[in-house]
Amino acid sequence: MQFKTVLRTAAAAAVIASITAPAIAQEETAPEADRQLETVVTLGTRVANRSALDTAVAVDIVSSATLEKIGIGELNQALSVQLPSFNFPRPALNDGTDSVRPASLRGLGPDQTLVLVNGKRRHMASLVNVNGSIGRGSSAVDLNTIPTMAVSGIEVLRDGASAQYGSDAIAGVINVNLREAAEGGAAEVSYGWRETEYSVPVGTPATVGGTPVISAPAQIQRDRSDGHVVTLSGWKGFHLGEDGYLTISAEVKDQQHTERSGYDVRQQYPDVGGQPNPGEAVINRFNGWTGEPELEQATVFANAGYDLTNGVELYGWASYQNRDTSSAGFYRRALDSRNVIEIYPNGFLPLISPETTDASVAGGARFEAAGWDMDASVVYGSNEMQFTIENTLNASIGPSSKTSFDAGGFKYSQVVGNLSAVKGFAVDGLASDLNVAWGIEARQEMYEINAGEPDSYRYGGVILPNGNAASAGSQVFPGFQPKNEVDEDRTAVGAYLDLEANVTDELLVSGAVRVESYSDFGETVTGKLAARYDFNDAFALRGSIQNGFRAPSLQQQYFQTTSTNFNAQGVPFDVTTFPVTDPVARALGAQDLKAEESVNYSIGAVYRSGGFNLTVDAYRIDVNDRIVLSENLGTSPGNAASDAVTAYLASQGFAGAAGRFFLNGVDTETTGIDIVSSYAFGETEVGRFTATLGANFNSTDVTAVPEVPTLSALSPAPTLFGRVNVKTFEEGTPSDKFTASLDWEKDAFGVTFRAVRYGEVLVPDSNAANDYTIDPATIIDLEGRYTWNERVTLSLGADNLFDEYGTPSPFNGTGNTPFSGYIPYGSSGRFVYVKAGVKF
Repeated sequence: MQFKTVLRTAAAAAVIASITAPAIAQEETAPEADRQLETVVTLGTRVANRSALDTAVAVDIVSSATLEKIGIGELNQALSVQLPSFNFPRPALNDGTDSVRPASLRGLGPDQTLVLVNGKRRHMASLVNVNGSIGRGSSAVDLNTIPTMAVSGIEVLRDGASAQYGSDAIAGVINVNLREAAEGGAAEVSYGWRETEYSVPVGTPATVGGTPVISAPAQIQRDRSDGHVVTLSGWKGFHLGEDGYLTISAEVKDQQHTERSGYDVRQQYPDVGGQPNPGEAVINRFNGWTGEPELEQATVFANAGYDLTNGVELYGWASYQNRDTSSAGFYRRALDSRNVIEIYPNGFLPLISPETTDASVAGGARFEAAGWDMDASVVYGSNEMQFTIENTLNASIGPSSKTSFDAGGFKYSQVVGNLSAVKGFAVDGLASDLNVAWGIEARQEMYEINAGEPDSYRYGGVILPNGNAASAGSQVFPGFQPKNEVDEDRTAVGAYLDLEANVTDELLVSGAVRVESYSDFGETVTGKLAARYDFNDAFALRGSIQNGFRAPSLQQQYFQTTSTNFNAQGVPFDVTTFPVTDPVARALGAQDLKAEESVNYSIGAVYRSGGFNLTVDAYRIDVNDRIVLSENLGTSPGNAASDAVTAYLASQGFAGAAGRFFLNGVDTETTGIDIVSSYAFGETEVGRFTATLGANFNSTDVTAVPEVPTLSALSPAPTLFGRVNVKTFEEGTPSDKFTASLDWEKDAFGVTFRAVRYGEVLVPDSNAANDYTIDPATIIDLEGRYTWNERVTLSLGADNLFDEYGTPSPFNGTGNTPFSGYIPYGSSGRFVYVKAGVKF
């Protein structure tokens, strides 16, 4: 604790000194125009050469230099500490979600933010989040497939934009611009690890014959040094003839897992003569893997462009990533009926080890035709996950069971072709040209599920001593069965018209309309109107209104998986995640999924003076018919509502069926305010300073939940979308978040100080009495740099410098879940790192 106090005092002194130094040691400042943070954007407007501060909607710019000033080199993590309204929790014990973690903008779903690369739609991950993480039921783009070295900058549109860009753009749009260089390059090696100390409460030890199996304190504290990460990355620019470029970026990462277990006070072994087994005293009771997964990852990106002599500009890019991860489920004790004690005499921790392969390729041309600036392109992308379950068994096979299984997997891919055009027209009465943009787009999406090996899902026939059947399938993750296999696709065609002009020198107005037709659910029409009024060079007001939509993903429509369970009489029944087309789902009242629909309102202000910029934007986002995953139905024998579902399904000819399905029906209302400011100080005697400060205040209310007449008629009626899921929507992300950073550069030295304050988060339970709150916390990051000859840079730093942890769970009876996956900054503690880079 004394170490934390010293660190806090030193950091506070450094910040105070760095802020006051410019005021007491100011030299002649640089020209004002040089210090304005005016960056041209391509997002939110189709007018050339418009800056981020001149648009009618809120656009953030995150530079490549900013992305690289962080220890945990992930794109999602870098954005989460820069953007107040962007959150990236780091859940554990969530199967494949440990590998492909969801992020959210403005507290909405991970799949309600559209992601572009170089202005073109990026493909989604094949994973659908079906466990209890933020974003349950969603499939979203995995930004961590893009290494930071490949990025020249990121634009974030914090406004609905379905009329401009199509499906998914409800919360906003993220555009990742790839690096373009015909020469030069850089390489970097980084090494970091978690150096941390944490404490968690300890439950009451189990007893055998009145004797506790172990003695334990009420609280336990641990020092950990783990999670070692080595990353090699770099980029190099090459000339393509005299008028072209090719930029190749690559990254290789090797990460060890972190372990933040609680203390497992349960009985581990069968008793011996009615007394605790001697093994209880010596077994390691920190038996979970809560934290970061093991990871081996290799990524390569290539981005190219070439100007032909006839004025045509060719462009294209390609990417490939292979990611092997390994994360754990819950520990199976030696005495657990899911264990085979002849295989694991001390119990076992099953590991979920997916291999993810992500690839994309794009090509296009920009040219002029009849005065129009044209852009034609085709983009292909795919994401595939194949699951291997390790350190496990199929208990129903018995002692001959394998301990590793191929559990199958899934793949998502898409092809997008588009043609767009932009032209300015002189119109009498307008203060500027009328910018007219139109475009057409065609998209095909494909989704597949492939089965695992039979032993990963089959029932092997073993009966337990109590007469019940042993659990079937590989423990922690039963394999996909042949009946789960799917191979589906759909097509979508859309067209848009976008107009923008200055009606007067002070008043900017823009509008867009888009029509799309999907082969599976039909047509949508969306529109947007935005305006901005500049009172003078320093102050402007802006606002927008639009309706938007998000098409149901193929993953939500067709994902299915089955595990076999047994009732008290030993009768098998399948617990299935049903596609909405399945006869059982139809019997339960499932219908074809339709698009989510939204209405967005925003109003904001822009102020700038010299090197200071401030934007304040208030918003409201109403989303109707959000697609969610239902509660499990008919899976809890002895529960009256569950038994009513079981009886109803049996009456419909589906005896032994139980599970869940996707459905529309949740309505939400989200309101909030974004505040973003920055100041570029002039040159001072002690160097150049740049400061940023941001805040987000966000609130979501669930105004309607799904109702299905078939199930509502049962007595008692089951709950389709329960309290945990409602409260997760409303209070599962921070109610407020503040970000602050200060960059200092002086000759060869540089320092980055960053602070992010996360507001309160609720961890809900089906019983309100068991809810608990994750208290607000401030995470401090600090990095120092020294550069030799403007080429070689050595950096030392720490993310989460003061080793903050979220409020531990008071209900951690197994020891495996000491921290909630809702904690917005993860649960692995301080990350210390060193980086060495060279530019050439």
